[in-house]
Amino acid sequence: MPHQGEILQEAIKNSGISITRIVEELGITRPTIYRKFKEETIDYNFVKRVGAIINHDFSNDFTSVQQSSLPFVTPILKPSVTSNVTQRVTPLQNIDSDPFKQLSVLQAKYIALLESYNELLLKVYGPK
Repeated sequence: MPHQGEILQEAIKNSGISITRIVEELGITRPTIYRKFKEETIDYNFVKRVGAIINHDFSNDFTSVQQSSLPFVTPILKPSVTSNVTQRVTPLQNIDSDPFKQLSVLQAKYIALLESYNELLLKVYGPK
């Protein structure tokens, strides 16, 4: 089963829109998008923005298992009628004990954070 990066890459390839155009519209570099293609999980906002550019809805492409690993999906907790304690909704934690996989996930999140920061800087200060 292909991971999210592979699904993203295939959708871009099938759209016929060039990588150059996509990276220009996203304000990222080519190496960044190629790194995204290698990631097992991709940030929801990034997927949504690529989908808008290539006119593709990715909600049908990811299986429910893959969707649950996206950072924007959280488990739904039903409030208990008998309890007065407010429950917190937190993202699902991966119980995988492989440190290399955990490091890879953290690296992907860090890169997504840096890209979001760069986008914010571009919005606030504009291009050079």
